[in-house]
Amino acid sequence: SYGLLAESNRTYRQVEREYEIVRLPATGGTPYRAFDALGFDPQPAPNGRYVAFVRGTCRLSREAYRGAANRDIWLYDNKNKTFRQLTTFDGQDFNPRWVDDHTLLFISARSGKYNVHRLSLDDSGQPAGTPAALTHFKDYGVMAMDARGGQVVMEQHNKLWLMPVAGGSPTRFTLDLDTDYRFYPVEHKSYSGHVSEYAVSPNSKRMAMVIRGEIYIKENDKEKSRTVQITHHPYRDQQIAWLNDSTLLFVSDREGRYKLYMARSADAEQRDLFKTLKVSITKIYEAKNDIFQPVVSPDSKKLAWREGRGKLVVADISPAGKVSKPVVLLDGWAIPGGVSWSPDSRWLAYALDDLDFNKEIYIHAADNSRPPVNVSMHPKGDYNPVWSKDGSKLGFLSARNNGDVDVWFAWLNKSDWEKTKQDWEEDEEDKKDAKKKDAPIKIDFTDIHYRLTQVTALPGNEGNLAVSDDGEYFFFTTNRNARQTWKADRDLYKIKWDGSKKKALTTNNANPEEVHLGPEGKKLYYKKQGGKLARVDITSAKAENLPFQATMDINHPEERKQIFNEAWRTLNAGFYDPQFHGRDFKALHDKYFDWAISASTKTDFQYVFNLMLGQLNASHMGLYGSDMQETQKERNGLLGLDLEPLKNGVKIRRVVPKSPADRESSRLLAGEVITAINGQPVSASANFYAPLVNKVNQKVLLQVTGTDGQKREVIIRPTGSLSNLLYDEWVAERRKLTEKYSQGKLGYIHIRGMNWTSFEQFERELTATGQGKQGLVIDVRFNGGGWTTDYLMTVLNVRQHAYTIPRGAADNLEKEHSRFREHYPYGERLPLAAWTKPAIAMCNANSYSNAEIFSHAFKTLQRGKLVGVPTFGAVISTGGQRLIDGSLVRLPFRAWYVLATDKNMENIPAVPDVIIDNAPDSKAKGRDEQLQKAVEILLQEIEE
Repeated sequence: SYGLLAESNRTYRQVEREYEIVRLPATGGTPYRAFDALGFDPQPAPNGRYVAFVRGTCRLSREAYRGAANRDIWLYDNKNKTFRQLTTFDGQDFNPRWVDDHTLLFISARSGKYNVHRLSLDDSGQPAGTPAALTHFKDYGVMAMDARGGQVVMEQHNKLWLMPVAGGSPTRFTLDLDTDYRFYPVEHKSYSGHVSEYAVSPNSKRMAMVIRGEIYIKENDKEKSRTVQITHHPYRDQQIAWLNDSTLLFVSDREGRYKLYMARSADAEQRDLFKTLKVSITKIYEAKNDIFQPVVSPDSKKLAWREGRGKLVVADISPAGKVSKPVVLLDGWAIPGGVSWSPDSRWLAYALDDLDFNKEIYIHAADNSRPPVNVSMHPKGDYNPVWSKDGSKLGFLSARNNGDVDVWFAWLNKSDWEKTKQDWEEDEEDKKDAKKKDAPIKIDFTDIHYRLTQVTALPGNEGNLAVSDDGEYFFFTTNRNARQTWKADRDLYKIKWDGSKKKALTTNNANPEEVHLGPEGKKLYYKKQGGKLARVDITSAKAENLPFQATMDINHPEERKQIFNEAWRTLNAGFYDPQFHGRDFKALHDKYFDWAISASTKTDFQYVFNLMLGQLNASHMGLYGSDMQETQKERNGLLGLDLEPLKNGVKIRRVVPKSPADRESSRLLAGEVITAINGQPVSASANFYAPLVNKVNQKVLLQVTGTDGQKREVIIRPTGSLSNLLYDEWVAERRKLTEKYSQGKLGYIHIRGMNWTSFEQFERELTATGQGKQGLVIDVRFNGGGWTTDYLMTVLNVRQHAYTIPRGAADNLEKEHSRFREHYPYGERLPLAAWTKPAIAMCNANSYSNAEIFSHAFKTLQRGKLVGVPTFGAVISTGGQRLIDGSLVRLPFRAWYVLATDKNMENIPAVPDVIIDNAPDSKAKGRDEQLQKAVEILLQEIEE
């Protein structure tokens, strides 16, 4: 008997997506590997000879998926120690269950919906005929099934069904159970952080803020923390803007989509929103699509906002909140970002993408009297425009040089641009006296994109740009989301426009976000870590916390309605394919809404929502995360051992290199036996891993018997993760195999992810493993994607046009120069490394997203052959929308097509030139058939 079989993530699984199958003795004891293939859902046959299990990694919510990552049913023959694929349908087959030794039930999508199928096997485990459908559901598929005692029980939609194992009409049955809430449906909660946005009133006396979709107001005072709740609604109120000191504008989806609302006091005797007991909430404007990001002009007479994706609108607004005379400035596909009013309320600045996804800064007349003017004019991105209040400068952030984002500005007046340093020094006092806050600003648009000045050139990305009222100083944060400095401190700085007088305003990695200059022009306000508020004096750099205590009642069932609807609307407006892969997305909303809302936990709610998303059959989708912990998690201490249980102890089968068990002070060896842990004997019925729960980084005492029979004590400190070490072990094994298969002629590089860390490692390995080799095997199997394909292809597509010979390398140039044909000073002359020798690439069904783009590019640009199996077929650019409870709905927004074929990469994989798969047990046998084939082909190409 197999006892119990389960999936596990210990040491046999290194980089793969499937899990190790382990055996757990029914009487208790240490789990150990059952066989040498990876997979899911192991099910032993009644006779014990066979185990049915599942291979493939596509998530089950994608009912319509067809591709190489689909799930299939496999069979392990314990008698012959062999593996056999039972189903070859290119869609999803899963959930195998035995009826008897010759009959297997499973769930399959071959009818278009998940239904239960039956497959007969002969005495040798071969399929006898084709699978037959036992159920024929057409609305919702069967998601789980079990067979026992002649009956099949199924979960379908929110129902349970019974059916004889031989087939027939399913019968619905219900369970009448007394239940209680697992969690309180209404939760009273207090917050001293978690602010998502804030706004300071024009007179600087009040601060409005948004916490979990509710609006609060507090006094702008470092000593006072009392807040007043302005809105009380389970739907989402956000994107606040003060119209004046007593009127707050915001958007809310309380009526089904985001519309524009106004909050003000209904008490004529008390107009202060912080003090009044009578708050009036009034809808003041609505559009066909959602309204976002209202921005009030400095004179409080105009309002800008965005409708849907790319419509930018400006309208008049009265002190009473009446909106009139809307004018559409933009109506395109791209979202205008960072919309900012000029100090005279006559112009808007914003950042806008073109179809090459290069952001530029534009100035646009608020009355739409002239076309927008591109101020930045550069093929690298420009962002975050801010006006100086004196009308002299338009600041922005730009990635135009040094590979990172710096502070730049445009001189709005040509005469200012032409001034010398001496002119500025002489005019400094005159400028102070000549300030005219209310005069229209003058903008010389001719060649304005040439009147640009770089202010900073620091390592990493500057961010959160603000500018002083007089235009003399820029304020910014350092090291924001920069690949080169992701571990460096993030703080707030000021710097003069000419790059002098740089000064830190915060220290010790304060990590300020949403930095804004206050209306008084003397303090910068910002969000701290944890969503807390603070401000800092721009002259003295004295920082102050702005405490608050906000309470609310969270109606979770009602809130889930808002979450479902906003997540759906986000995708409805932004999903990359307007035809939704041929599905009716509105009908899917109506089909799944009530089911999702009936869920008793957030986990179940998200599960149903993700089933709805799965119907679109798209990658890069999902609703994830929340602020409600519904499960208790324990952290196991890991030693880095593959174990086999014995009668008294556990035998070490393998030690993971560089793991705790491979350190000099705690080294263990294959073949040794651990007999006790922390003084407790390891018996046949004891689980060796149990005493290691929550022992990460704590000393543990092991009793060990060596292969020579000698006993010793080993003090070892378990780690919390082996993933990096297991990855390194797998790569080292591929390198050894490449050396073996190629007889030392080829190098091997695995690219773990399409990210900057992996790219830098790739560059390093070009020398570390490629130097002196005739060719290179580049492996993107099990690569989950990212963004670095173009960097990699730049390295691989450098074409050598010359060669160089330094003095001392040759005695006679005329006679010896041809020896140096392969040499060129790439590192000196190029920003990236270069590989000009032959190369071959490898991919598999777990090459995902940008790893697939690389596979397509490698073929399209004819850099070499592609070997393996087709990729997942999961290529869409994706973003995401943060929701009211902190969860995130992913938003695929951009399609990718292969230039050579005009085929959409989503659901159409990169197909290798040579298709070959690895056997399920290749890993255990120390083989890699795909790698061996790639080496064979590349060596043949080099020889030819």
